[in-house]
Amino acid sequence: MNEQICLVPELTGLGGMVSFQARMIAGLQAHGISHTFDITDPENTAILVIGGTRHLWKLWRAKGRGVRVVQRLNGMNWIHRLEKTPARAYLRAEINNHILAFIRRRMADHIVYQSNFSRDWWDRAFGPRPISHQVTYNGVDLAHYTPNGPGTPPEDHYRLLLVEGHLAGAYARGLETAIKLADQVRASCDQALELLVVGDVGEDLKAQAYTLAPELWITWQGVVPREDIPAIDRSAHLLFSADLNAACPNSVIEALACGTPVLAYDTGALAELVRDGAGEVVPYGANHWQLEDPLIPPLAAACTRILQDNPAYRARARTRAEAAFSLESMVAGYLNALGVK
Repeated sequence: MNEQICLVPELTGLGGMVSFQARMIAGLQAHGISHTFDITDPENTAILVIGGTRHLWKLWRAKGRGVRVVQRLNGMNWIHRLEKTPARAYLRAEINNHILAFIRRRMADHIVYQSNFSRDWWDRAFGPRPISHQVTYNGVDLAHYTPNGPGTPPEDHYRLLLVEGHLAGAYARGLETAIKLADQVRASCDQALELLVVGDVGEDLKAQAYTLAPELWITWQGVVPREDIPAIDRSAHLLFSADLNAACPNSVIEALACGTPVLAYDTGALAELVRDGAGEVVPYGANHWQLEDPLIPPLAAACTRILQDNPAYRARARTRAEAAFSLESMVAGYLNALGVK
């Protein structure tokens, strides 16, 4: 029988899921495997649930017919429990967490975690599952995300890069940290320094940024087409990853593939992703699970090390991406999970 994989989009349908789904479809097509989004299609040989779905009854019936169910898991919603959140948004976050947990507990035949951090988090929160599982990192097209092409770091100043889809709410904390970092490094480095911010930033946050660091050079790039990301990554001396407790952020692996070193705090999966001299990961210095303010000086010192030895860090960043984050490796991992021969 010919293989047909059903892809079940994530509950939110936003952000990294979209890029993963597109990459997975391309991988299936490259192997001559058909796909659908219809859980009820009788031709399905396996179902990949990208996180969770509200179509639980359809999924249950498919499982009852013997269709293999594979669940892809990153992290879970948690910030809403610490910050003031509208009641509807709070309830939606909690419901989504429990849908993910229900599929993991009752329906999944196999689980693909995006990182060891993600697996350990789910095990702590909901207990280990006595079913097969694996860790498969996200992957990128290393021929597209490459050090070669338009965009090179400026020679007359340092450029620090921050990439987030939407910088608001809890993500605004990451922007604040990036500003404090850049301002501290600027005060001690031997040439000008620019903070390049890619993403949707409101005018109120821009005003707060200038109040926080009035002498800092900030370039607000705004939202950019995905095809522009490689050139932007290549144009920076380093990427600062501001997301807390991230399972496997695409911005990190895309930057590494472009030969751009990554600077981050040791939260989430960053320490297992940014290895082998591909950047610097430093202790947060406070309780990040409670959104306490981090220590800036160790981050600034690590940033300076990357800037002073940038060519070596860039070479190691690309090497790390080639070793761990190829699209081919990611697709192979998921095909194995789906039982595709």
